[in-house]
Amino acid sequence: MTSEFRVDNLGVRIYPDRVRMGRSAAEIVAERITQLLDKKQFVNIIFAAAPSQNEFLESLIKSKGIDWGRINAFHMDEYIGLPENAPQKFGSFLKEKVFKHVPMNAVNYLDGNAANPEAECRRYADLLSLYPPDIVCMGIGENGHIAFNDPHVADFNDPHQVKIVDLDEECRQQQVNDSCFATLDDVPTHALTLTIPALMAGKHIYCMVPGRNKANAVKHTLSGCISTKCPASILLKHPNAVLFLDKDSASLLDRF
Repeated sequence: MTSEFRVDNLGVRIYPDRVRMGRSAAEIVAERITQLLDKKQFVNIIFAAAPSQNEFLESLIKSKGIDWGRINAFHMDEYIGLPENAPQKFGSFLKEKVFKHVPMNAVNYLDGNAANPEAECRRYADLLSLYPPDIVCMGIGENGHIAFNDPHVADFNDPHQVKIVDLDEECRQQQVNDSCFATLDDVPTHALTLTIPALMAGKHIYCMVPGRNKANAVKHTLSGCISTKCPASILLKHPNAVLFLDKDSASLLDRF
């Protein structure tokens, strides 16, 4: 059984488990992709790279009727300084989960090892300007971040589309909690990230957030207080955003 409600502009859908959550989110996103492809030649999609997206991505690449050859793909953040072959790199994650399975028109990688990180931010920002996002598929971090916009660097009016950030300890600890790194010391301290305005520029946002570790962030996201203390709270203002939860991530919501 699914529970549905709305908080401000944000649609919220709660599922009994993360598998059904991911499958339903994939069905809804796939339908939106095909609708957009009926109207335009190419569709531009930004993807998040995190274990929270596994069930959604696995179902999405199996969706029938998507002309992947008309999709331009982007990802929303990348660590600075990891070895090129590191499996924790977000580009590597998305290649394994999505990009190697479907024949996209273009896959645009954000290079965390660029010789000039500021120039790389400008390069990627230029790409986003040329190919404005139609769809953003994202998650929410344990500290309420979206992409790598942790509370201390989040800016709802950021003048940049892509920037260099330092990661707070809670964000880095999440990477250990998700079994992406063995210890906190292994987690990079800096990253490149799309900013909050760059993410909010997506015409449609789909946010997949399963797991009990995310329950507190979900509660703060939906509290009605829009603040950079919980960057994801800005989703309440987006006109076409949907938040997908499972019973664990929704466990602290009063109405559930």
